[in-house]
Amino acid sequence: MMNLDFGFYNWDVITSFVLKGFYFSVILTAVATLGGIFFGTLLALMRLSGKKWLDMPAAIYVNGMRSVPLVMVILGFFLLVPFVIGRPIGAEYSAVITFIAFEAAYFSEIMRAGIQSIPRGQVHAAQAVGMTYGQQMKLVILPQAFRNMLPVLLTQTIILFQDTSLVYAIGAYDLLKGFETAGKNFGRPVESYLLAAVVYFIICYSLSYVVKRIHKKIAIIR
Repeated sequence: MMNLDFGFYNWDVITSFVLKGFYFSVILTAVATLGGIFFGTLLALMRLSGKKWLDMPAAIYVNGMRSVPLVMVILGFFLLVPFVIGRPIGAEYSAVITFIAFEAAYFSEIMRAGIQSIPRGQVHAAQAVGMTYGQQMKLVILPQAFRNMLPVLLTQTIILFQDTSLVYAIGAYDLLKGFETAGKNFGRPVESYLLAAVVYFIICYSLSYVVKRIHKKIAIIR
């Protein structure tokens, strides 16, 4: 029977190993979320433009990204791009670029659904007062769509935070890597992985609870 011992774990270990990885995971989540929403919105607008030369490339990109596992995209970018540009770009930069590119496809579908959820009467009213397409989106459609999509966007961000553990595959120092390093240094890898699971659970469960509260408030406003 496996003998588990958590007595080795102390605050010094958390400070020296885990917090460094946690910081990178949070930064990666924030940057990928903001970048994913920005490029996802552009992709959504391209798909809703009604112009085939914009819709088709966006649809190919979104469907293509959503059909490939994230870990394969991470590994493919990290291993192949250095051959193209002639020099390595580093695990951290590779992770940031990959996550933004990958999450843009998922946020695009969320944004597209949110925009389509706005009643057509809002669009017709904006057109009636002489607004351009850009003004309609900026002043009328997107503000309402973002409010409707907020719970879904936050839920996707939680999933994104969980997915940051995949950068372990290319050696980036994330939260999971911090726990693994602590386990190796103290000869307790099993306990470290178990503690990592508990920390991920606490963080994601707490964030999910916040999202539920926000969703209820938005429902009341409606």
